[in-house]
Amino acid sequence: MTLQNDRKYTSSHEWLLDLGNGTYRVGLSDYAQSSLGDIVFIDLPQLGDTVTAETSLGDVESVKAVSEVLSPVSGTVTATNEALSSAPESINTDPYGAWLIEVGSATGFAELMDASAYETFCANA
Repeated sequence: MTLQNDRKYTSSHEWLLDLGNGTYRVGLSDYAQSSLGDIVFIDLPQLGDTVTAETSLGDVESVKAVSEVLSPVSGTVTATNEALSSAPESINTDPYGAWLIEVGSATGFAELMDASAYETFCANA
């Protein structure tokens, strides 16, 4: 499992990257993509939609199952990674480059862990 020290992580295995000015990028951790297996479809919110911390922002379908993706932050969707609609498997090959959405005007945050705490959390899962 690889981790990025510039991100925060949730217990449901999403990552959150601060882009500045109250905007955050959201994605799935390496641990999540590995657990899911080959990802074949992703359903994301639309631009302008509101997401709420610790509630579903969409779902990911893999060869194993369909899993909800929980938002680590509340706010408005300012961007979606359009490339995932035609290449959802890129999450498997580059989980930290294949981001899902960007959220602006971010408020209420889920409980977040730094990379070290997340690594410990995953080791004990």
